Amino acid sequence: MSKLSFETLLEAGVHFGHLKRKWNPAMAPYIFEEKKGIHIIDLNKTIVHLDHACAAMKQIAKSGKKVLFVATKKQAKEIVSNLVSEVNMPFVTERWSGGMLTNFQTTRKSIRKMSSIDKMKSDGSWDTLNKREKLFKTRQREKLEKTFGSIAEMTRQPAAIFIVDILKEHIALAEARRLSIPTFAMVDTNSNPKLVDFPIPSNDDATKSISLVLEAICNAMKEGLEERKNMKSTDKEEVAQTVEVVESATEESAE
Repeated sequence: MSKLSFETLLEAGVHFGHLKRKWNPAMAPYIFEEKKGIHIIDLNKTIVHLDHACAAMKQIAKSGKKVLFVATKKQAKEIVSNLVSEVNMPFVTERWSGGMLTNFQTTRKSIRKMSSIDKMKSDGSWDTLNKREKLFKTRQREKLEKTFGSIAEMTRQPAAIFIVDILKEHIALAEARRLSIPTFAMVDTNSNPKLVDFPIPSNDDATKSISLVLEAICNAMKEGLEERKNMKSTDKEEVAQTVEVVESATEESAE
């Protein structure tokens, strides 16, 4: 895993926290100093926590499990959808629908509804609908796509959840905690890191900062996925070799 340098984090503004009056005292261990009324995050601590999170994410990806990424704030949406799509993980960037995790059966029902509309278009039953019904179904499909499209492949609860800004995504965090789903998050100086299993002290408002942290996380997951792929192909080779040995032994005994 490529380790991010102190200078790279500094250039991206990962160290900039919030105004002192907005701070959460639980973030005290991660604050280096106060400068012009703004808290400065200790980047040495950021590096340690980011490495820890990357190592865990790599293992989750290697095991073939899914991590759900949540970031509905404007500056994080595009970054998340672009980077997370590369590692084929589910993500929520529009709106967190209450009960998305705690009432997962309902979530799956909505996804199935979306699939059934798609099926209608492919099996010809779409043509039997009148104009009004088609319009209703199209709008329904668009609405469902916006909320659930990016998690359509998530057939079961995720192995972990990654959040950008736990204050904004407090419902998602609460649901994950309630279900004992491991939580990873970028925590700024106005957040409570104790609510997260793998907190990464960092600026969760700046695009560059969000991009850098997510890139590191997704790169670690890519490594895990690659190792899983290699592991599978090695297993396949071993199976093929075993089959060859068995076949040749069978041929010899037949002779």
